[in-house]
Amino acid sequence: MTTNEVLKELETMGSESTKRTFIRYGAPEPFFGVKVGDMKQIVKRVKKDHDLSLALYDTGNSDAMYLAGLIADEKKISKADLQHWAQNASWYMISEYTVAWVASESPYGWELGLEWIDSANEKIVCSGWSTLSSWLTIHPDATLDLSALEKLLDRVAATLQQAPNRVRHTMNHFIIACGISVTPLTEKAIATAKKVGVVKVNMGDTACKVPDAVAYIDHARQMGRMGIKKKMARC
Repeated sequence: MTTNEVLKELETMGSESTKRTFIRYGAPEPFFGVKVGDMKQIVKRVKKDHDLSLALYDTGNSDAMYLAGLIADEKKISKADLQHWAQNASWYMISEYTVAWVASESPYGWELGLEWIDSANEKIVCSGWSTLSSWLTIHPDATLDLSALEKLLDRVAATLQQAPNRVRHTMNHFIIACGISVTPLTEKAIATAKKVGVVKVNMGDTACKVPDAVAYIDHARQMGRMGIKKKMARC
């Protein structure tokens, strides 16, 4: 499929009700308002297409940018491509999901995650913490730098409450990812969450709530989901 063909199909899938919902969540124009489930009809046909994913992302259309992440080829995307994506993410659904998912599945996830959390750009920082969180969920504990992760949890404990709005949200999810996906860090993650305390994030005109990290980790333990790794970050 060509970029224009995909855009035309996305336009037919869009709805005003979905668009209004996304606007409440902070999505900027241009976009059509396509549900992710509907978008995956295109993914089934296209599968992975490196060139098309790059072209779709560069349209600046939020629906197309999200779709770009779903069809991106993590083995072909370059570090420069990922830097470009992080710098040009239009809103948090792109920076914290699209960019982070693809980056974490690429060979550059750990490196870029560490680099991005030191950025002066809030969206890039969010991409960084989200990338690190996703990285933990798809890589075996034996391949992880546990010492570095412990230091990152200490950093979260010391800085989360002073961090920008969405950064607080992604740091909180990093605590949860460490606690659930990396069992050697479970107790450290719980201690970090208790040290941080209640995390407040402005979610705009939505009913979304910030998950309580301790409760979230405890629930995963009760459900027998501790230490389970996923095959891929994207969903």
